[in-house]
Amino acid sequence: MKYLVGVVRIFVGILFIISGFIKLNDPVGFSFKLEEYFSQGVLDLPFLTPFALAISILVVIVEVMVGVMLILGYKRKITVWTLLAMIIFFTFLTFYSAYFNKVTDCGCFGDAIKLTPWESFTKDIVLLVLILIIYIGRKYITPLVNSKTLMTLLIGSLLACVAYVYYVLNHLPVIDFRPYEIGKNIEEGMSTPEDAPKAIFEYKWKFNVNGNQEIYVTNGDYPTVDGEFIDVETSEIQAGYEPPVHDFTIEQEGEDFASSLLQEPKLVMVIAYDLRKSNLEVFKEIKTVTDKALKSGYKVIGMSASGPDQTDALKKENNLGFDFYFTDETTLKTIVRSNPGILVLEKGTIKQKVHYNDLENLVFE
Repeated sequence: MKYLVGVVRIFVGILFIISGFIKLNDPVGFSFKLEEYFSQGVLDLPFLTPFALAISILVVIVEVMVGVMLILGYKRKITVWTLLAMIIFFTFLTFYSAYFNKVTDCGCFGDAIKLTPWESFTKDIVLLVLILIIYIGRKYITPLVNSKTLMTLLIGSLLACVAYVYYVLNHLPVIDFRPYEIGKNIEEGMSTPEDAPKAIFEYKWKFNVNGNQEIYVTNGDYPTVDGEFIDVETSEIQAGYEPPVHDFTIEQEGEDFASSLLQEPKLVMVIAYDLRKSNLEVFKEIKTVTDKALKSGYKVIGMSASGPDQTDALKKENNLGFDFYFTDETTLKTIVRSNPGILVLEKGTIKQKVHYNDLENLVFE
């Protein structure tokens, strides 16, 4: 039992650290996921939505620190009970989300590893079993180093977490796991390979045959039945290929200009998913930056999910030299974790992407 607990303890600790670090790298993205849990009937706690970012930071730091504490063997009783409480809560959350199809991706590993709701629940069940092993054999958890070294490592880990999250909040994620990272081509990301797997559906046809209701199951073909058709139920039994970039449009007055704009050799995108939540003071500096881009031969566009009243007012107030287009809010949140943020593209390929705190890093050639 001693050796089993030792191995499981290290494995679970590393898993918590990795999971926490991935979310620590992108706390804004994790906060968007928490907003889904708060507002889509999973937790049904919409009043927490304004505090989603603060909660996301707290949760991921706790996740990393619990993993560190488990490996180091610090305060085993508190550590094990915290682990147990967290995994029970998340197991309930992923089951509820999967069973009622509330949130399609748990966000457990951020954008690095996408898990379906049932995959997330299965993962939590496995973790629950492992943590129960640790709980049963908790007496075998002993410190790996002396108390002075242990405290140094713990304080160092906490300070590293705080410093790292401060950096990514004021700039951008150090590691970009999304399909809009620098070097990726947006148009290529929207394409589907010819050999990509297709979605498979199951159809349950209901017929009235001689006064009895009978069900015929097919993969799409209308069954040959000597009876009266009643209804059909369709369910997806195997998901097809989904391009990494989807729901990407750049609309103005109902027309999508994405295809033509993505062919521009020099394109600057000013992205502000919601102007009500944007740092509007930054647009004074964006005015200077975009004017420089325009003089250098770049086409500049704004992209927002806000209405024309808000975008027109912003343009007029800051005397911006470009027009705004409409793009889905979720898509804009995915493109850049800054509100506003700026991208520089060459025929659809992302060459530069910056937080509004790093506008001075932009280079227009």
